[in-house]
Amino acid sequence: MNELWIPIAGILAPAAVIGLLVWLRYRIRHDMQQTIRLALDKGQELSPELVDRLGHPKPTKDKDLRLGVIWLAVAAALAIFGQVIPDPEANSIFWGISAFPLFIGLAYLIIWRFAERD
Repeated sequence: MNELWIPIAGILAPAAVIGLLVWLRYRIRHDMQQTIRLALDKGQELSPELVDRLGHPKPTKDKDLRLGVIWLAVAAALAIFGQVIPDPEANSIFWGISAFPLFIGLAYLIIWRFAERD
């Protein structure tokens, strides 16, 4: 009976995370629209540029740096987790898996390094 819960949790957990992300994105857009409606109801004039900036916020300058550090931390966590497992085959599997977030993190750091910042 306990083995049955493992695949169920493996399917429901990613679905719950994706559902949460979709719901949060919906709430952000809904709150932005409520703000625009409130400003229009109070008689304020909204330029198309302002509405466009509200709908598409400008990413911060260090977003690539943060993402790169996060991906490198994920790679390090997977590599360390692989070292903790006593099975040598699982050890090499986790080293291989950790290579993917490692190179994604390095790519973000390279993008951050060569990006133009004002």
